[in-house]
Amino acid sequence: MVTIDDVRAVARQLPRSYEVLVRDRVKFRVGRIVWLAFSADETTMGFAFPKEERAALVASDPAKFLLPGQSDLRWNWAVVRLGAIDPEEMRELVLDAWRMVVPKSVAAAYLARP
Repeated sequence: MVTIDDVRAVARQLPRSYEVLVRDRVKFRVGRIVWLAFSADETTMGFAFPKEERAALVASDPAKFLLPGQSDLRWNWAVVRLGAIDPEEMRELVLDAWRMVVPKSVAAAYLARP
């Protein structure tokens, strides 16, 4: 099972990413853009994801992925149950979400490092 601390270990090392606490919920931002957010009980993680692809994501594994709440449907956002993913899948989701919000040159430089 993946925990918030596992996600933190990945998210904190990404360029321009920083952690904030908003209404007792942990979120990660790049600039003013929130790209990761945890539920209050830290069992689910919202992440940046193309909204035109999220229905297919949720349909691919509804036990793992959820649509965001009604107020977040307008954003490029999806939700995953942390207990349903392994560390490798978490890392992939986190990196893909981060890549959506940083300049392409920043992502390319980070991903090209040895």
